[in-house]
Amino acid sequence: MAPVRHCVRDQVLAALRGALADGDLRPGEVHSAPQLAVRWGVSAGPVREAMHQLMSEGTIEAVPNRGFRICGLTARDLAELAELRAALEVPAITALARDLPPAHWVGLRPLADAAVTAAALGDGAAYAEADLAFHRELLAPAGNRQLVAVTQHLHRRSQAPVIGRPPRGAADLLADALEHGALLDALASGSPDRVERMAREHLTGC
Repeated sequence: MAPVRHCVRDQVLAALRGALADGDLRPGEVHSAPQLAVRWGVSAGPVREAMHQLMSEGTIEAVPNRGFRICGLTARDLAELAELRAALEVPAITALARDLPPAHWVGLRPLADAAVTAAALGDGAAYAEADLAFHRELLAPAGNRQLVAVTQHLHRRSQAPVIGRPPRGAADLLADALEHGALLDALASGSPDRVERMAREHLTGC
């Protein structure tokens, strides 16, 4: 596939994620690739490719002869995803807190700051990407590629719109974003117990 086609697909994927984060595409709605192609002034092919990527993530589902339906999460779905993420991420982060020197975590500050900036602007799509990047790099030193891949998939899945809830505003996003910095402070303190507690609170809200 030509690089230009990849670029258009990635741009459409970013636009789709932004529309989902902003509430422009809502759970239960059905959209066709040609319809969205007209909306963004591109051909239908890259739109289909981008929508198939979202389908692989569980954010949308195919509707025969109609297009794709937006799949919203229920509150139970969200809680279960958070529980799964915590089960995988918290032990890994706690182990890293024991194994790595506090100075290691300084390198993650720019990622935490990027999340805060996106959150303060109320940019849900940019925050989602910054949040993913932070957690990916947080777990990367564990050296387990499958752990990173699985947790990133669960994380991406949890970013789908929630049925019956409006998109998260700047205040909610900022509260989450600031927890990244607090978690880095805990990691820099060299206290695994504190890290475990804060990581669990960040991922589950309790």
